[in-house]
Amino acid sequence: MPLRRVGRPGLLGLAARTAVVAGTATAVSGGMQRRQQDRAMEDQQAAEYQAQQQQAQMDAAAQQAVAQQQAQQQAQWQAQQQAAPAAPAAPAGGGAGGDMMAQLQQLAALHAQGILSDDEFSAAKAKLLG
Repeated sequence: MPLRRVGRPGLLGLAARTAVVAGTATAVSGGMQRRQQDRAMEDQQAAEYQAQQQQAQMDAAAQQAVAQQQAQQQAQWQAQQQAAPAAPAAPAGGGAGGDMMAQLQQLAALHAQGILSDDEFSAAKAKLLG
Protein backbone atom coordinates (compact mmCIF):
# COMPACT_ATOMS: atom_id res chain seq x y z
CA MET A 1 0.00 0.00 0.00
CA PRO A 2 1.40 3.35 -0.98
CA LEU A 3 1.89 5.96 1.61
CA ARG A 4 -0.28 8.96 1.48
CA ARG A 5 0.94 12.35 2.53
CA VAL A 6 -1.07 14.16 5.09
CA GLY A 7 -0.88 17.95 5.33
CA ARG A 8 -0.05 19.87 2.22
CA PRO A 9 -2.06 19.29 -0.95
CA GLY A 10 -0.48 17.99 -4.07
CA LEU A 11 0.12 19.92 -7.26
CA LEU A 12 -3.35 19.17 -8.61
CA GLY A 13 -5.04 20.28 -5.38
CA LEU A 14 -3.01 23.49 -5.33
CA ALA A 15 -3.95 24.27 -8.93
CA ALA A 16 -7.64 23.63 -8.21
CA ARG A 17 -7.57 25.87 -5.14
CA THR A 18 -5.85 28.67 -7.12
CA ALA A 19 -8.46 28.43 -9.89
CA VAL A 20 -11.32 28.68 -7.40
CA VAL A 21 -9.78 31.72 -5.70
CA ALA A 22 -9.05 33.43 -9.03
CA GLY A 23 -12.57 32.75 -10.32
CA THR A 24 -14.14 34.11 -7.15
CA ALA A 25 -11.97 37.23 -7.28
CA THR A 26 -12.92 37.84 -10.91
CA ALA A 27 -16.63 37.46 -10.18
CA VAL A 28 -16.45 39.81 -7.18
CA SER A 29 -14.42 42.36 -9.14
CA GLY A 30 -16.88 42.27 -12.07
CA GLY A 31 -19.84 42.76 -9.73
CA MET A 32 -18.17 45.71 -8.06
CA GLN A 33 -17.39 47.32 -11.41
CA ARG A 34 -21.02 46.94 -12.56
CA ARG A 35 -22.29 48.52 -9.35
CA GLN A 36 -19.84 51.40 -9.68
CA GLN A 37 -20.90 51.97 -13.30
CA ASP A 38 -24.58 51.89 -12.31
CA ARG A 39 -23.98 54.42 -9.54
CA ALA A 40 -21.99 56.68 -11.88
CA MET A 41 -24.78 56.53 -14.48
CA GLU A 42 -27.43 57.34 -11.84
CA ASP A 43 -25.34 60.28 -10.60
CA GLN A 44 -24.93 61.57 -14.15
CA GLN A 45 -28.66 61.31 -14.84
CA ALA A 46 -29.45 63.12 -11.59
CA ALA A 47 -27.02 65.92 -12.49
CA GLU A 48 -28.54 66.26 -15.98
CA TYR A 49 -32.05 66.41 -14.50
CA GLN A 50 -30.97 69.06 -12.01
CA ALA A 51 -29.34 71.11 -14.79
CA GLN A 52 -32.56 70.89 -16.84
CA GLN A 53 -34.60 72.06 -13.86
CA GLN A 54 -32.28 75.00 -13.26
CA GLN A 55 -32.44 75.97 -16.95
CA ALA A 56 -36.24 75.81 -16.87
CA GLN A 57 -36.30 78.05 -13.79
CA MET A 58 -33.97 80.56 -15.44
CA ASP A 59 -36.09 80.56 -18.61
CA ALA A 60 -39.26 81.14 -16.60
CA ALA A 61 -37.64 83.98 -14.66
CA ALA A 62 -36.44 85.60 -17.89
CA GLN A 63 -39.89 85.35 -19.45
CA GLN A 64 -41.44 86.84 -16.34
CA ALA A 65 -38.95 89.73 -16.35
CA VAL A 66 -39.68 90.46 -20.03
CA ALA A 67 -43.43 90.36 -19.39
CA GLN A 68 -43.08 92.72 -16.42
CA GLN A 69 -40.96 95.13 -18.44
CA GLN A 70 -43.44 95.13 -21.31
CA ALA A 71 -46.34 95.68 -18.93
CA GLN A 72 -44.50 98.55 -17.27
CA GLN A 73 -43.73 100.17 -20.63
CA GLN A 74 -47.32 99.71 -21.73
CA ALA A 75 -48.54 101.33 -18.49
CA GLN A 76 -46.17 104.24 -18.97
CA TRP A 77 -47.32 104.71 -22.54
CA GLN A 78 -50.98 104.64 -21.49
CA ALA A 79 -50.29 107.14 -18.71
CA GLN A 80 -48.62 109.43 -21.21
CA GLN A 81 -51.53 109.06 -23.61
CA GLN A 82 -54.03 109.91 -20.89
CA ALA A 83 -51.97 112.90 -19.75
CA ALA A 84 -51.42 114.25 -23.29
CA PRO A 85 -55.00 115.52 -23.91
CA ALA A 86 -55.08 117.20 -20.49
CA ALA A 87 -51.99 119.27 -21.32
CA PRO A 88 -52.64 122.75 -22.63
CA ALA A 89 -52.25 123.23 -26.35
CA ALA A 90 -48.79 124.34 -27.34
CA PRO A 91 -48.35 127.62 -29.14
CA ALA A 92 -48.05 127.42 -32.89
CA GLY A 93 -44.31 128.00 -32.69
CA GLY A 94 -41.43 125.68 -33.64
CA GLY A 95 -41.45 123.84 -30.27
CA ALA A 96 -44.62 121.89 -31.08
CA GLY A 97 -43.02 120.15 -34.06
CA GLY A 98 -40.11 118.91 -31.96
CA ASP A 99 -42.49 117.58 -29.29
CA MET A 100 -44.60 115.83 -31.91
CA MET A 101 -41.48 114.24 -33.42
CA ALA A 102 -40.42 112.97 -30.00
CA GLN A 103 -43.87 111.45 -29.44
CA LEU A 104 -43.84 109.84 -32.90
CA GLN A 105 -40.40 108.40 -32.21
CA GLN A 106 -41.60 107.07 -28.87
CA LEU A 107 -44.62 105.46 -30.56
CA ALA A 108 -42.36 103.93 -33.20
CA ALA A 109 -40.06 102.53 -30.50
CA LEU A 110 -42.99 100.97 -28.62
CA HIS A 111 -44.26 99.48 -31.87
CA ALA A 112 -40.81 98.10 -32.74
CA GLN A 113 -40.53 96.48 -29.29
CA GLY A 114 -43.86 94.75 -29.84
CA ILE A 115 -45.60 96.61 -27.04
CA LEU A 116 -48.02 98.25 -29.47
CA SER A 117 -49.84 96.26 -32.12
CA ASP A 118 -50.15 97.62 -35.67
CA ASP A 119 -53.70 98.83 -34.98
CA GLU A 120 -52.76 100.52 -31.70
CA PHE A 121 -49.79 102.21 -33.36
CA SER A 122 -51.91 103.47 -36.26
CA ALA A 123 -54.59 104.79 -33.93
CA ALA A 124 -52.10 106.57 -31.66
CA LYS A 125 -50.29 108.07 -34.65
CA ALA A 126 -53.54 109.30 -36.19
CA LYS A 127 -54.56 110.80 -32.83
CA LEU A 128 -51.21 112.56 -32.53
CA LEU A 129 -51.24 113.90 -36.08
CA GLY A 130 -54.96 114.65 -36.25
